[in-house]
Amino acid sequence: MRLLPAGDAVLVELDDLSQALGLLASLQAEPIEGIREIVPGARTLLIDRDPLVLSREALAAELARRSLDLRHAEAGQRVDIPVHYDGEDLAEVAAFLKITPEEVVRRHTGADWFVAFTGFAPGFAYLTGGDELLRQLPRRASPRTRIPPGAVAVAGGFSGVYPKASPGGWQLLGQTLTPMWDLRRDPPALLQPGQRVRFVDAGPRPAGPQPAVEVAADADAAIDAPGAPAIGIRHTGLQAVLQDLGRPGRAGLGVAASGAMDRGSLKAANRLVGNPVGEAGIELALGGFELESVGEIVVAVCGAEGPLTLTAPDGRRWPVERHAPLALSNGDRLRVGEPTAGVRSYIALRGGIHGVPVLGSLAYDSLAEVGPAPLQPGQRLGLKRPRGNAPVGLAEPPQLAWPRPGEVVTLDVQLGPRTDWFTAEAVQLLTEQPWTVTPQSNRVGLRVQGERPLVRAVSGELPSEGTSQGAIQVPASGQPVLFLADHPLTGGYPVIACIAPWHLDLAGQMPVGARIRFKVVAGFEPVVLSR
Repeated sequence: MRLLPAGDAVLVELDDLSQALGLLASLQAEPIEGIREIVPGARTLLIDRDPLVLSREALAAELARRSLDLRHAEAGQRVDIPVHYDGEDLAEVAAFLKITPEEVVRRHTGADWFVAFTGFAPGFAYLTGGDELLRQLPRRASPRTRIPPGAVAVAGGFSGVYPKASPGGWQLLGQTLTPMWDLRRDPPALLQPGQRVRFVDAGPRPAGPQPAVEVAADADAAIDAPGAPAIGIRHTGLQAVLQDLGRPGRAGLGVAASGAMDRGSLKAANRLVGNPVGEAGIELALGGFELESVGEIVVAVCGAEGPLTLTAPDGRRWPVERHAPLALSNGDRLRVGEPTAGVRSYIALRGGIHGVPVLGSLAYDSLAEVGPAPLQPGQRLGLKRPRGNAPVGLAEPPQLAWPRPGEVVTLDVQLGPRTDWFTAEAVQLLTEQPWTVTPQSNRVGLRVQGERPLVRAVSGELPSEGTSQGAIQVPASGQPVLFLADHPLTGGYPVIACIAPWHLDLAGQMPVGARIRFKVVAGFEPVVLSR
């Protein structure tokens, strides 16, 4: 067993899937105080811990005494999934395995599969077991940019069903109309670790129009309570979404925490209007957003720097300050202009937004598409009544001096967990050359471009393993991706380092064109536990 650094988290590496599931079962049966979440992988467990409660040394000592034996006291519940076996890769898979397409179907349906762990997307389960020959199939050399919902696929020793349309590199055998993810169910994910799955040949598709795979929509963004203060959305700019501090603890459903990209600025805005710091606010990407007050309200705008303009009902307008509480009268309009530094602004509204939480949160996860959808012009958000007599806060300065396009910004990073997958020259290059933020960056991650790519020392495939916010993943191109709030729970590319926790908010405010230099700070060396 090896303990590898992954920012504040710890990646526990074992020999195989059976050991990983055995250790997971032990930790679930006898939890360790201070462990907040566990993300299983093909041969790893990513353990997120509270460093104030559980030190790495105490975690290592506790793990060293745990059993790695996976004992099945009884077979889990079996779920049957009907499949139309007409996938794009069925013939190619048959040719690769030197069997007929009919034999591929017979092997895929002829044995139970076991739900080992979840990840990649809400409701996506990694299924092990099944037929030995099918487990030899590799991923596609070139991943598809879009795989339809319900696609049934195999690759890398696993089978699975894509819950929604998404990119992917597995081999497609067919499609099921059984929804994998439905918020009207409890739990929403059809497949849970420990269950058995049997795929059933549903025969050819019937003639005529085909029903779509049902994907239940999330709740509306907010409820407009009659007579209560509210805001009307006049313009949204590039994107405006509701965000709070996210929904941690949902890894078992394949759902990441998500939440505000710049948590410090959201907390500051809430303090200014007298809200609890975790209350949901509006996160804006760039400028062009405008709201109109319905009744008497108090707002505060924090985060990126830039103009803020108040327009009265009679047409008078004047600039107002960010980072301070602002009282609006009925019909007042507040416009957020293009930022001069940073990317994201946060609007807090006194009392909070009257919304329907999705899995305990109003945060919109852009990768998983979980949570209230992005705001639209013409939408109206009702506000809750303030809690008690909470005071409005005093003006406070911004959290940091946010970066501007073209500026060079230093981000502290901690090496690991997969630094040893890269050449010594690549590790040195990570910190020596600047990396430019590209337009392909979003809430999932910052895509950066360097003059020279990072070269691997290990060329094989990395079995899927948990990834944390701040992970710097390096795909085959050698150009890093910095995972941010809406990152996938698991990934198959090695992570060379992780952004230090104190610089995650700064990473979330990086504009396109900014240049990053990475600075390695102290972490911990990999630990081998003798047993």
